Amino acid sequence: MEHPTSENTNYNTAIALIGMSGRFPGARNVLEFWQNIAHGVKSIRSFSDTELLEAGVDPALLTQPNYVKAGSPLADVDLFDASFFKFSPREAEIADPQQRVLLECAWEALEDAGYNPETYQDLVGVFTGSAFSAYFLQHVYANTELMNVIGGLQASIGNDKDSLSPTISYKLNLRGPSVSVQTYCSTSLVAVHLACQSLLNYDCDMALAGGVSIDLPQISGYHYTEGGILSPDGECRTFDAHGQGSVMGNGAGIVLLKRMEEALADGDHIYATILGSSVNNDGSVRASYTAPGLGGQSEVIAQALSNANVDAASISYMETHGTATALGDSIELAAMKKAFARNTQKKQFCAIGSVKPNIGHLDRASGVTGLIKASLALNHQQFPPSLNYEHASDDIDIDNSPFYVNTHLQDWLAGETPRRAGVSSFGVGGTNAHVVLEEAPIPEASDSTRPWQLLVLSAKTASALATTATNLASYLKSHSTASLADIAYTLQIGRGEFNHRRFVVAQNHAQAIAHLEQASSHPTNTSYQVNRDRTVAFVLPALQTQHISLAQQLYQEETTFQEIVNACQ
Repeated sequence: MEHPTSENTNYNTAIALIGMSGRFPGARNVLEFWQNIAHGVKSIRSFSDTELLEAGVDPALLTQPNYVKAGSPLADVDLFDASFFKFSPREAEIADPQQRVLLECAWEALEDAGYNPETYQDLVGVFTGSAFSAYFLQHVYANTELMNVIGGLQASIGNDKDSLSPTISYKLNLRGPSVSVQTYCSTSLVAVHLACQSLLNYDCDMALAGGVSIDLPQISGYHYTEGGILSPDGECRTFDAHGQGSVMGNGAGIVLLKRMEEALADGDHIYATILGSSVNNDGSVRASYTAPGLGGQSEVIAQALSNANVDAASISYMETHGTATALGDSIELAAMKKAFARNTQKKQFCAIGSVKPNIGHLDRASGVTGLIKASLALNHQQFPPSLNYEHASDDIDIDNSPFYVNTHLQDWLAGETPRRAGVSSFGVGGTNAHVVLEEAPIPEASDSTRPWQLLVLSAKTASALATTATNLASYLKSHSTASLADIAYTLQIGRGEFNHRRFVVAQNHAQAIAHLEQASSHPTNTSYQVNRDRTVAFVLPALQTQHISLAQQLYQEETTFQEIVNACQ
């Protein structure tokens, strides 16, 4: 993979994106999400009358001509590993699925980056936001008996938007700033901007940033209103002449951020680099409170580019807000053209796209979802296709602009500068956010003198341990060039230590996969351990001649063993 470098890239104020996690329509994790996006999979669903009736939808709605039977549901929102996060059964029952899902994603993002919150000593900030809690309204507040038992405070802790970030901080023992962000659709990208500022101000050493939106019941249609933001047919056609709005979807996304120079020094895996970001508001110079503002959108893009200290001509991909309304798309494109015109008059050089035709509008989670998509595009060096686009309307005049809608998967070719992208998210109420990304620098190759690697796994239950082994085997199969030494190090240093444990010793990926898949036939490699921090003793009784070489190899290859043997002589 080619990664051109630029002497102009200044990492003094750059932020590294080192971990990510998410749950999206049609995708239970980030890997599945990228596969769907890259292959043009559409996860917006049409619901049958039977499904809608079983979900409790009023039968009278089904015959109304403006009732659209479509949506983007999220799998397994009713499931939660309560004991893992030390929730009591009552706490788990009360908690909004939005809290539960984003808490799981926060843990996964830290794990993805190779950091164990139990052992990490520095400050981790949390900046997140959620949608209104439909769960509270339908399942907690509506249950008078339950409310009388738990009281208003406990109900609020499990469901209020203000409680989202503090709950993550409390459950994961994170001691940095903990801020719940609310700016409607731009919430999660504004959270990313605030997290970056917190890192640059040294308020924290790493920061989680993201958002979640889960509306209930998930199997439910919506009313179409002409001129509104929702589509009349359950399709989202961003920048297309036939675009008439979005479909609301459910999802969650979160990223882990760290100051770039420290991420490089610590050898972190970096998905993408945030060179700069900006947030503003449209003010009152627009048609209405809910209408987009040309001036505000243009200025937030221009300011982010200025903060990143890059030329607009070096941006080769823009992940747009892309609501597919005639007004929204025309103003967004006009704003991008105005911002880019300050630096360049080049035409048709920057691909644009939107994730909304794939999965719908994820509301408070939409901004971070776009950020994850763009970061993965940089990481894979590919432009993913933007769906449902045939041609733009004449008034948009996209041909006479720096932009073109990318409609098929294609390689993101290297240019004179590193690959760069912009991500936009605009909220109802006029709060706009834009982030400028750059591809990560080529990591230095790790060096290991050990011919064998020790892969250690642990979990809180036997079934979870088996799942962890399966997941690691799958990862090794799909990342055949990844350093086994790096993987072993991360498993030893960057994972929680739980009672159910398993280990594998291997020289290469093939051996590790085989041992992981055959673990059930090697019970000696699996144990249940209660006591921790126990001392290790090497017992070498009456070594026979044929066994001496075994200790000799260990002595030659393991520095710690060599030092201990030398000390005993």
